[in-house]
Amino acid sequence: MAPEAEAEDVLAELRRLRAGVPLLSGALVAGIDGLVLAHDTPDVALERVAALTAAALGVATRMTEATGRGGFGELLVRGESGCIASYAAGPSAVLTLLAEEGADVAALHLEGRRAGDRIGELIDAARRRAARTAPPALVPGQQPRSQPPQPSGQQPPRPPQSGPLPDPLPDPQSDPLSPRP
Repeated sequence: MAPEAEAEDVLAELRRLRAGVPLLSGALVAGIDGLVLAHDTPDVALERVAALTAAALGVATRMTEATGRGGFGELLVRGESGCIASYAAGPSAVLTLLAEEGADVAALHLEGRRAGDRIGELIDAARRRAARTAPPALVPGQQPRSQPPQPSGQQPPRPPQSGPLPDPLPDPQSDPLSPRP
């Protein structure tokens, strides 16, 4: 996701949420690709929840676009023993909260929206910082500076391949089994 400082800030935000919202049993941040970025969620299949969050985000985004309701903001799913709420966390992540039955949904929304905004800011700042420190992208045909320029039409040397070495061809002069003239 981001350098260690941002990862710790996101985790601190998740812990603050868990401590401040009664009956909140878990919180996780997933990328829109469905990968877990951070979590404070015991006893849950994290990768599965993150992947389902990304899938739900895709459906919710299509619904809001198809009905002219703008971009994705939040999603609430109620089950028999609690609810799952997902909030946009910037353009590249989603915050998902797991609440037990009886949780104050208004408080969950209030804190979830605020935390989603804050986490989105942290992730976006980390991505901008990483983009500034990343080496520049190569133009097609350009070679990295670590390789000497190759004459046009020649390929750079290939690195050696791993695996067993082929048997050397026998030298007819030194091979005792080789027929001699």
